[in-house]
Amino acid sequence: MAQLRIMILGLLVALAGPALGQSNPFAPAVQVNDRVITQFELDQRILFFEALRAPGDLEQQALDRLVEERLQYDAAQTLGLSIGDEQVQAGMEEFAGRANLTAEQFVAAMGQEGVAEETFRDFVRAGMLWREVVRARFGPRTVVTEAEIDRALELGSATGGVRVLISEIFLPADTPERRAAAQRRAEDLSKITTLGAFASAARQYSAAPSRGRGGRQDWIPVGNLPPAIRAQILTLAPGEVTDPIEVPNAIALFQLRDLEETDAADAEAVSVEFARYFIPGGRSGAALAEADKIMAEVDTCDDLYGVAQGQPEDRLLRDVLPVAEIAGDIAIELAKLDEGEVSTALSTGDGQALVFLMLCGRTLEVNAEANREAVRQSLINQRLASYASGYLSELRADAVIQRLQ
Repeated sequence: MAQLRIMILGLLVALAGPALGQSNPFAPAVQVNDRVITQFELDQRILFFEALRAPGDLEQQALDRLVEERLQYDAAQTLGLSIGDEQVQAGMEEFAGRANLTAEQFVAAMGQEGVAEETFRDFVRAGMLWREVVRARFGPRTVVTEAEIDRALELGSATGGVRVLISEIFLPADTPERRAAAQRRAEDLSKITTLGAFASAARQYSAAPSRGRGGRQDWIPVGNLPPAIRAQILTLAPGEVTDPIEVPNAIALFQLRDLEETDAADAEAVSVEFARYFIPGGRSGAALAEADKIMAEVDTCDDLYGVAQGQPEDRLLRDVLPVAEIAGDIAIELAKLDEGEVSTALSTGDGQALVFLMLCGRTLEVNAEANREAVRQSLINQRLASYASGYLSELRADAVIQRLQ
C-alpha cells in the first residue's frame, strides 16, 4: 500500500510540474511522533492554501496544520475511529458546495493551481476524522441546560433586539510554543469574574489595539457577532468571561460588561461583504499613517479600487461570505463596524502587512421563531470546539516533533 501511494504521488508530481522545495519531494520533512510529513505534502498544502487565497504565512500555516493532522490521526487510532471513502466524498462535495461547485469542478479548479486531488481529499478526511474524535471523547460530557437554552431564546427573540458591551483579550499564538503558553494563560483568564481584573489582564497580555483601554469595546448588536461567540455571550452574566476561542494566530477571550434590550427586532447577519487592502510594513508608523491617509480618502469599498489601481491583484481582496465561514479574527472586527467603516487592528499572519479592513455591507435575516434544538446544538458545538482546542494543545505539548530538513 505504501509503495502504491508513492507511485500515485509520483504521477501527480509529474503532472503538476517541478517540486517546489526539494530535489526529492518525497523526502520526510517533519516527523511527528511515529508519523512523517513529506516535502511533497508540505508543498501541496501551501499550494492549496494559496488557491484558497488564505492570508498570512502560508508555509507556517501549512506546516502547523499538517502537524496537527498527524496528532489527530494518532488520537483517532487510539480510539479505533476511521472514515470511509464514501463519507470523505460527501465531505468533499460539502466543502466544494461552499463555492457553489461540485467536488469534480472544485478538484479541476484546484488542479489548474497545481493542487493534486489527493491533497484536497486528505484535507477533508483529516477534518472529518477529528470531528469524530471530538464527538467520541467529549460528546457525552457536553451538557447544555434548559435554563441556558431559555436564556439564549429570550435574548434572541424577535420581540426585541439585544446589544452588548464586551471587552476583549487576544493572546498571541503565532508559534506552537506561544500557542501552548497562550492556552494555559487563557484557561486562567477565563475564570476572571470582575471588570477591573479583566481590564488589567487586557493591558498586560492582550495583543489587540484595544489593550490600551483595557480591551473595552463600544455597544455591538448581538446579531453582528460570529455565531460561536454570540452563543457564549448570550449565556453570560455581566463580569463573566467566555471560554477560550481559537482565531488565526491568537486565542481570544471576551467578557460581558453589560447587556441591553432594544425595541428593534434582532437582525442576524447571515452573510457579510468586506474588503481587505494590504499595506506593506505591518504595524509600523509608516503603514499606520498610510492607513489613516486612505481612510480619509474613501467612503465605500468601491473607492478602494482607485487606491489599488496599478498594484498587484492580491493587494486588494473583496469577499462575500456566510458569517460562519469568515476567519474568526476578521469576523470579530467586522462585528464592530457599520457599513463603510474601517478597522486597522489586524495584520497578516507573517506580520509583513497591515490589513485595512472595510465593511461593505451585511445581508440580514430577522430572527423570527428560534428553535430550541437549534439553540441547543449551537451551544453544544461551541463547547465541543473549546474542548477540541484544549485537547489538541495537550496532544501537541506531549508530542515529539522534529524538523528533518
